[in-house]
Amino acid sequence: MKDERFMRMALAEAMEAAEQGEIPVGAVITVNDKVIARGHNLTETLKDVTAHAEMMAITAAAENLGGKYLPDCTIYVTVEPCAMCAAALGWSQIGRIVYGASDPKRGFFSYYSPERSPIHPKTRITSGILEDECRELMQDFFRKLRR
Repeated sequence: MKDERFMRMALAEAMEAAEQGEIPVGAVITVNDKVIARGHNLTETLKDVTAHAEMMAITAAAENLGGKYLPDCTIYVTVEPCAMCAAALGWSQIGRIVYGASDPKRGFFSYYSPERSPIHPKTRITSGILEDECRELMQDFFRKLRR
């Protein structure tokens, strides 16, 4: 239940991104079941290819906590992180990654085997939380974009 509650918050961030014409990916970071950071894609708004939801949330969480490492934190993200975001999450030593929909084209599992992953070895990963809702949001966005 807790994972679904926080993933719904990440979905709200993703919907906000879509309303701004951004690819609808949202992220929320928690510590001790308290939200400390939120983010959504801002690559178009900021004209910055690194302004992914996860990167925005990592920066906000680190600022909130006053340090660059996030071992006691969980990130909830609507779509499987890309290789860049996975590496950043690895460097942050985040404790747990929870994502909704897999991304077979750009997700980090497409690039890395478990033994060569950029994710910190102590990080736990949970996938498929509200997967259908997360996938449908992305599919609807791209369907409308192609019209």
